[in-house]
Amino acid sequence: MSRSPISATLAQKEREAVLQAITTIKQKLPFLVDLSADERKALPKMGDKSRAFVSKALEVATQNPEFLPRSFDLDEMRKDVELFEALYPLLLSLTQLQELVDDTSLAVGSEAFASALQVYNYAKASGQGAGLDAVVEAMGQRFVRKSKKVKSKEAAL
Repeated sequence: MSRSPISATLAQKEREAVLQAITTIKQKLPFLVDLSADERKALPKMGDKSRAFVSKALEVATQNPEFLPRSFDLDEMRKDVELFEALYPLLLSLTQLQELVDDTSLAVGSEAFASALQVYNYAKASGQGAGLDAVVEAMGQRFVRKSKKVKSKEAAL
C-alpha cells in the first residue's frame, strides 16, 4: 500500500459549513427513521435481487388489482417503492462519502499516532534530566498492560 501522507487542514468555518450541509440534508428528509439493532435484524432486506422482485410484484399488482384483498394498499406500496428508488442514489453517494471520511480519518489518525510514537521514543531516549521524566512516564501509561494473573484472580471472584 503506497500512498502519500495527508497534509491538510479543515478550518472551523469549513467544518461548520459541512455540518450545516448535513443538517440541511436531514431537514430535507424529515421522514428518516432510527431503527434499533433488533428492529434492523427483524426487517427483510432489499438488495439488488429483491429490487427486481419488488418491481415485478408492483407491476403485477398494478395490472391485476382484482386478486388483492381490499385491505391491501397498492398506492402505499407504490409510494414505498418510489421512495426507495429515490433514496437509493442518495444512499450510494452518502456511503461513498462516509467511506472516504472514514478512510481519511483512519489514515490521518495513523499518521498522528506514528508521529506521537516518534516523539515518545525521542523523549525517552534524550529526556533524562531534561525535566521530561514525568511526561515520558505519563505517555508510557498508554502501553501498560494488565497482567493475566490479575485478570484470572478477578474472574475467580
